[in-house]
Amino acid sequence: MKLFLKGDRCYAGKCALDRRAYAPGQHGQARGKKPTEYGIQLREKQKARRMYGVLEVQFRRYFDQAVRKKGVAGENLLILLERRLDNVVFQLGLASSRAEARQLVNHGHFTVNGRKVNIPSYLVRPEDTIEIEDKSKSLVVIKEALKEYGKSGLVPWLNLDPDTMKGKFLVVPRRSDITDLADIKEQMIVELYSK
Repeated sequence: MKLFLKGDRCYAGKCALDRRAYAPGQHGQARGKKPTEYGIQLREKQKARRMYGVLEVQFRRYFDQAVRKKGVAGENLLILLERRLDNVVFQLGLASSRAEARQLVNHGHFTVNGRKVNIPSYLVRPEDTIEIEDKSKSLVVIKEALKEYGKSGLVPWLNLDPDTMKGKFLVVPRRSDITDLADIKEQMIVELYSK
């Protein structure tokens, strides 16, 4: 399944899934076995993990945190993942992929409410302002991503002013607002961890 992990490459003809729609290796084209229930649940969890670029231990911590919150655990998990700073930078259109956004955050190119933050897993709260550092506003990578901003459109819980390169996290998203994760079945992740 196409997860759009490589930014622009996934939209062009160079995407591996466009060129070859079967598994890699000698036996990739052979008819596969029917996946077990556990295999299907594991695949859903791995899909979510890889989309956000989160390690297993970190993902498990997010799940435990989501279970402790009020509401549906699967929805809480996806909302926590959406609130990560690297994801917010990507959703604002300041990077072409989540991996690129993570690297930009790691290198200290962003401030949250005027304070420099270089931790990609920082959870953004409502009314937080995300801004590009003054010295980083001239970066080619960010300028290219901002050109694409007009094409992609913005998610309803974020607001971006492209002229000042300042974004605002308006409200915590609901599950229905998270459109790029429509194919993830979070209930299967909950079932997997509940075993």
